[in-house]
Amino acid sequence: MQGSRSALFDNGRDSITVTIPEVNAETVGALIALYERAVGLYASLVNVNAYHQPGVEAGKQAAAVVLDLQRRAVALVQSDSSALSLEALAEQLGAPDQVETLYKILRHLDANGRSIRLAGDAAQPGSLKVSAR
Repeated sequence: MQGSRSALFDNGRDSITVTIPEVNAETVGALIALYERAVGLYASLVNVNAYHQPGVEAGKQAAAVVLDLQRRAVALVQSDSSALSLEALAEQLGAPDQVETLYKILRHLDANGRSIRLAGDAAQPGSLKVSAR
């Protein structure tokens, strides 16, 4: 997801991220139906093939960059016993412009109980401290 988002941004394309309170058959089905109809309608309005995907390779390359950032972030956090702010972590990784990407990566890892623990108010990313799980 982060790779595709980055590839779109690099090509001047907007994107959105939708979050839902619970993943279940109803919410997933509603999202699929919504986007299926939106894509089909918009494509017919602008006379394009909505299912042609020229950015797939760019998305894969951008995803590889995000995965590398994740790998390096986890390794750094696991090697440091102190809790770090997102900004400090980004600086230590040599990626000060990637704070938002790091936030999303680390939030995902924390939510899934994988190697990272975030402490603080998730609604205020600047307050978060990152540590090893």
